[in-house]
Amino acid sequence: MIRKALWLSATSVFLTLFTAGGHAADRVVNVFNWSDYIDSSIIDDFTKKTGIKVVYDTFDSNEILETKLLAGGSGYDVVVPSGNFLARQIQAGVFQKLDKSKLPNISNMWDTVSERTAKYDPGNEYSVNYMWGTVGIGYNIKKVQAALGTDKIDSWDTFFNPDSLAKLKDCGVYVLDSPADIIPAALKYLGLDPNSTSPDDIAKAEDALMKVRPFIRKFHSSEYINALANGDICLAIGWSGDVFQARNRAVEAKQGVEIGYSVPKEGAQMWFDQMAIPADAPHTAEALEFINYMMTPEVIAKSSNYVLYANGNKASQQFVDKALLDDPSVYPDAATLQKLYTVQPYDPKTQRIITRSWTKIVTGQ
Repeated sequence: MIRKALWLSATSVFLTLFTAGGHAADRVVNVFNWSDYIDSSIIDDFTKKTGIKVVYDTFDSNEILETKLLAGGSGYDVVVPSGNFLARQIQAGVFQKLDKSKLPNISNMWDTVSERTAKYDPGNEYSVNYMWGTVGIGYNIKKVQAALGTDKIDSWDTFFNPDSLAKLKDCGVYVLDSPADIIPAALKYLGLDPNSTSPDDIAKAEDALMKVRPFIRKFHSSEYINALANGDICLAIGWSGDVFQARNRAVEAKQGVEIGYSVPKEGAQMWFDQMAIPADAPHTAEALEFINYMMTPEVIAKSSNYVLYANGNKASQQFVDKALLDDPSVYPDAATLQKLYTVQPYDPKTQRIITRSWTKIVTGQ
């Protein structure tokens, strides 16, 4: 799911100590969000405006977040799972319903996005969209031209066709370490339902991925950003905004690296990262203030402009950089939206099959 902005590893603003008189410390909110996924000045501005200190930690996979949430007692007040993980976590009782009377900025949300996120969170009772995007192909234009004779990728065939990917092996291929993103893409490429839970269909997707496994250098969900930007690899299956970050870093480095991004013509996944409050959050009031602040149009637009992802806040669009808003890879047009699919959560039995399959794919055994 996708997603992110340069962040100092200890951007945490820690809870002040108790005073000598034993009085309570300053108000605090503990946030757990994806790595590289916010403009740090937003955190500083929130603290200045509200007096609430922010302890900000990061993760780079839904599985890491889910493990903490299901164990309980995480200590976090605001977390940001992707939609398909959110859905089963709601069913597991992980989250508390949002007190929307404390979220006046919810009126700014975009119905086009809210209607889709309701598939994971009926009525959007437990979550609010933070960012959304697609899973597609990022690539080094010059290296792909040299290897494949084309400077434009528009199909999953470039990745799933072993003859094609073999030509890119030497210049480097990275893939998201995320079965919930990659296996549905394989199913879509094969003309199957990306939401299929059929063991036979999953086996077909596994087979398709095993055929190209020898040509994949690494599975990782964040390292491909710098690898693309530095020209260390020529292709990555990744989240849209990450690839745009790589593109911008490459431009800033002025080393002649040009990065392209493709939403394959066969269709791609549309994912959503949702802000939610754990049921056992120690600071619910502060969590609601933080979420409401993030729904301020100028604030969430600032985050989009920095991380290069679309957000689900309609009122923010007047503040989003025009180049970003007009980029169909970020804010797809109606025709592209029709080709985007969403992924539903796996039931426990299917999840076990997926986990076994993914372990085999990643290890190549």
